[in-house]
Amino acid sequence: MSDSEASSESENAKDQGNSDSSNPKSQDIKDRLKEFAQPFVDSLDGRLRNQVDKRVDARVDATLSARLSVIERAIADLDRSIKELQERLDS
Repeated sequence: MSDSEASSESENAKDQGNSDSSNPKSQDIKDRLKEFAQPFVDSLDGRLRNQVDKRVDARVDATLSARLSVIERAIADLDRSIKELQERLDS
C-alpha cells in the first residue's frame, strides 16, 4: 500500500467517524446524554418559569394598583361634588 492510499483510507475513516447520523454509537451517547440531562433542563425550566411569572405578577400588580388609585381619587372627587350639590339643593 502506498502512502497516498494509506492517507486516503485514514481520511475516509475520519469522515465516517465525524458522521454522527450514521454512527449508532454516537447516537446512543447523544440519547443517553439527553436522558441524563432532561431532569436538569426540566428543573431549570420550571424555576425560570416561576421567576418570570413572579416578575410579571409584580408588574401587573403595580400597574393595577396605580390605575386603581387614580380611579379611587376620581370617585372621591365625584363624591365630594355630589355632597356639595346636595347641600346647595337642601339650602
